[in-house]
Amino acid sequence: MSQPRVEHRDAQPYVGIHQATTMTTFDKVVERLDQLVIWLATAGVEPSGPPFIRYHVIDMDRELLVEAGLPVPQALEGSGEVVAGVLPAGEYATVTHEGHPDELVEATGGLLAWAEEEGLEFDRWDDPRGDAWGCRVESYLTDPDEQPDMSRWQTELFFRLADPAR
Repeated sequence: MSQPRVEHRDAQPYVGIHQATTMTTFDKVVERLDQLVIWLATAGVEPSGPPFIRYHVIDMDRELLVEAGLPVPQALEGSGEVVAGVLPAGEYATVTHEGHPDELVEATGGLLAWAEEEGLEFDRWDDPRGDAWGCRVESYLTDPDEQPDMSRWQTELFFRLADPAR
């Protein structure tokens, strides 16, 4: 795992598909990424970055409200299940993990612990459905077709920090 750090990110338009899921059915969310690739190809648009999962609300024991997404070079209009969105600009705590996707829970815990040690506050709040996040993302940097060894996959985690002005 790389050293956690804080970095500024500009706003990033994307297209996505919302999904309610559990930890046992999470693979269904990942399958949505293929639908987005097809949707963009039909629209004649190339993604401008790697696919990602955005976590909107998290309750690990019950349900997660997430979104499979693909960055795009400019804002698009969605259709059907595909919606347009923007990953907001701001300061983010980030780390890159190399390893099997099953290790991402541990990598996430490491990033959260580091941020707490550094006195950083996230753009998150309590919601009746769980922990709500302004922007919490897992970005999948490795193409499985090019690197079949899952232990060598790279995933970037980036979680938006609270705006100190609020």
